[in-house]
Amino acid sequence: MRYKFDNRRLPLLWRTVFLLTIFVVVSQVIIYIWVQHSVKGHFEQMDAEIITHAAFNLRKRATDSDNLKTSQSLLSSPSSSNSSSSNAPSTTATENASHLHSSQLDYDLKTVIADKEGRPLSSIPDSFTNELSADFNLWSLQQDNDEQQFVMSINGRRYRVMIIEDSSMLALIALPIDVHHQYLLQFNRQLSMILFAITLLLVSIAALSVYWGFAPLATIIQKMKSINPEKLDERVIVSDMPLELRPLAESYNSMMVKLESNFESLSRFSDNIAHELRTPIATLSTQTQVMLNKPRKDEEYIEQLHHQHDTLEQLSAMINNMLLLAKTQKGLSDSQVSRVDTENLITKLTDYYEMIAEDRDITFSKSGDFKTVLGDEGLLQRLFANLMSNAIYYAASDSVIAISATSVPLSAASDTLALNTADAFYTADTLNMAKNHNQISKQSWLKITLTNHLEKPLSQSDADKLFERFYRHDKSSSQHSGTGLGLSIVQAIANAHKGRVSITIRDEYTFEIAVELLLA
Repeated sequence: MRYKFDNRRLPLLWRTVFLLTIFVVVSQVIIYIWVQHSVKGHFEQMDAEIITHAAFNLRKRATDSDNLKTSQSLLSSPSSSNSSSSNAPSTTATENASHLHSSQLDYDLKTVIADKEGRPLSSIPDSFTNELSADFNLWSLQQDNDEQQFVMSINGRRYRVMIIEDSSMLALIALPIDVHHQYLLQFNRQLSMILFAITLLLVSIAALSVYWGFAPLATIIQKMKSINPEKLDERVIVSDMPLELRPLAESYNSMMVKLESNFESLSRFSDNIAHELRTPIATLSTQTQVMLNKPRKDEEYIEQLHHQHDTLEQLSAMINNMLLLAKTQKGLSDSQVSRVDTENLITKLTDYYEMIAEDRDITFSKSGDFKTVLGDEGLLQRLFANLMSNAIYYAASDSVIAISATSVPLSAASDTLALNTADAFYTADTLNMAKNHNQISKQSWLKITLTNHLEKPLSQSDADKLFERFYRHDKSSSQHSGTGLGLSIVQAIANAHKGRVSITIRDEYTFEIAVELLLA
């Protein structure tokens, strides 16, 4: 189920485009709403100012008209007043209403003058009154809105309207706003198209950026696909990669270096083990065939059986060494861990190997403080026995093999690497021995160093290969009949004890090997 879910996940390119599209669309919607609200608010404010200004002018003309009427009444004679009194009621309101209309109305303003009961008296334009509905009453509208601006529909057109009241009449000021609505609709369509085009452009640019940004990954993919035993030396050019992908390229190159080195070691191991097994088996087969060709004396059979026994012992020793390597790679159990006195251990081994070293006038010297370490005494004895045996066989005659011991405190950088590397060889029970890494990091190393003078020069690069299984630097020498597993066993035992082992060549003739073990 988990596998199917992972397979349904969109590629990184489409996920990036999808998320960016959502972000851009949301942003564009917000921009659209804000711009639309701003433009609409601007039109409403502008219309309100126009109507307010028109209302102010209308009030002013009404005031001026009332003042003029009062002056004329005071100056007129009684006789003239009586003669015209019969016509006044019918003409006064209409004349006053006509006088109130502005002679220069801007912005297509429309006005309606009505009496106090709300009945229209006049309008500009004159035909505007005809557009009003039959039940139109200005007084009822004035009561509902009380000189507040509002929007209403007259004869199918939308107007922003304001009604003002005078002492003798009512006035309606109407500004058509359907043009603004048409403009807003057109503006919204254009704005939508522009924002949609911008969205497509941004998403396209983002998609191309992601595609081009990850295009160098194709180079690494092609390199990975072309990996085979004949092309392990190919590397990715880090400088051609973007800064974000350079750590990946460097990690890939580092992995290929390790892979190439391990593959070469494995190839040499396969060749060496085939050679080491082929020789004794071929010897046994040849000896057996020779003995079966014709009847022989008992002494000859006995002699050949001794030779075959020696060959079988050599094979048995090789197999035991390989089993020991496999065993130590699994780590140590709690039952194997104990306190080992290195002073006593080194002393017993040097006493034993001094008799072998005397034949070549080689002596041992021991110095330093050999303290107690944690580990398996049998495995540590095998470790130092292999080192002393190699030192005797490859040291120059009439030389000294120096064995020294020093305590080395743990350092933050080296310890993390050493402890993490050693974790692979420890079981869970053995880790409980040290409680945790914090407790281990408070301990110190006991560094035991063996130094001897070589008969033949040896480079550091060749010395680094000595830990490989079945590798022997001097294959022509018949002096040592080992299988080339000695130092491999040393390294495996050291790793099993959370320790470290290293080889240093000084002046091509001084061979120095150091083993570091955790103090008890």
